[in-house]
Amino acid sequence: MASKSSSAGTQQRETLMKSVDERTKLAGANRLEVLLFSLGFDENTGREEVFGINVFKVREVLNAPAITHAPDMPPAVAGLVSLRGVMVPVVNVSKFCSMQCKKEPGVLIVTEYNKQTQALLVDSVEHILRMEWNEIKVPPPMLAHRFGGLLTAVTEIEDGRIVMILDVERVLSETDQFGNDIDELQGIEKLDGDMTILYADDSSMARKQIEKTLTHLGINFIATRNGSEAWKVLEDLKQRASALDKPITNFVNAVLTDVEMPEMDGYVLTKKIKNDPILQKLPVLMHSSLSADANVSIGKTVGADIYVPKFSSKELSDSLKSVMEKCGKQDQ
Repeated sequence: MASKSSSAGTQQRETLMKSVDERTKLAGANRLEVLLFSLGFDENTGREEVFGINVFKVREVLNAPAITHAPDMPPAVAGLVSLRGVMVPVVNVSKFCSMQCKKEPGVLIVTEYNKQTQALLVDSVEHILRMEWNEIKVPPPMLAHRFGGLLTAVTEIEDGRIVMILDVERVLSETDQFGNDIDELQGIEKLDGDMTILYADDSSMARKQIEKTLTHLGINFIATRNGSEAWKVLEDLKQRASALDKPITNFVNAVLTDVEMPEMDGYVLTKKIKNDPILQKLPVLMHSSLSADANVSIGKTVGADIYVPKFSSKELSDSLKSVMEKCGKQDQ
C-alpha cells in the first residue's frame, strides 16, 4: 500500500497538470505558467536550488517507475522507462548539472519537444506559478558562468527565492535526445540571392544550430537573444531605413523567432511586427520546439507566416527558401 505522503504527492502532481487547455490562453499575452522543481540539496553549494520549466512543455508529472539501464548511454541518461507501452529516455538533471546530491531523485517530469517525448528525473516538484515574460530576465553573467551556460533565464518569486530556467534544449541535445538533425546539412544546397535574417532565441544550443544552418545556406544574419532585443534592433533598422529613404528590406528580409524567451516572447514580438505599418511586410518564421497543434494555431493567430520545428536543418532550409522566393516576388 502506498504511503500517505506518496499518495499526497501523487495527488499534488495530478492537480498540477489539470486545465492545460486553459493555460494555452496565456500565450500571445506575454504570460506563461512555470512548474517549479528542485534537484535536491547540493553539497557543492550547501543549498537547494529552485528551477522552472514552462508548463507548455510538460505532458505529465509522476513518481519515477523502474528505470531500465542500457549500455552506451551518455553519463547523464539514467536509462529508459515504459510509459503506456512506449520506451522513454530519462535524463538525470542533477547529474547533468554536476550537482552532488545524497538523495536519489524520484520524480519524472515528462516533456515533449519537437514531437519527441523524454523525461527529466528530478528530486521534487512544488507548484505552478503564473508569470509574465517581462518578469523573467536574461541571467547575469556570474550566475550564467556558474552553471556553465545552462540557464536561459532567471526570475525572483514572492518568497525571495531565485528561480532558474534551464536550457532544456541544450540538455536534450547534449544527451543526444534530438538525434543528429542538428548536423544534417549534407545535401542542402546554398540558397541563391542576398538575404538577411534577424533571429531571436534564448537557447545557446538553438543559436548554434541556427547560425550553422544560415552560414551553410549563405544567408546573412543578425543575432538576438529574446523578443525585446529583437524589437529594439528592428526599430533601429526602421529608423535607419527612414533616414536613408530606403525600404526596410534593404536591411532585413525576414524574422526567425523562438516562442519562449525572457522579457518578450515570440508571440508578442510577432504581433508587434505585424501591427507595424513598416515592418508588417517582413515574413515571420516561428521557430520552436513547442510542437503541439495549439502552439502552431496561436502562432498563426498572431500573424506568423511559417511555423518550423527546431533542430531540423532541412525544414529550416526549406522554409527559408520559401521566404526567399516570396521576397523575390515582392521585389519584382
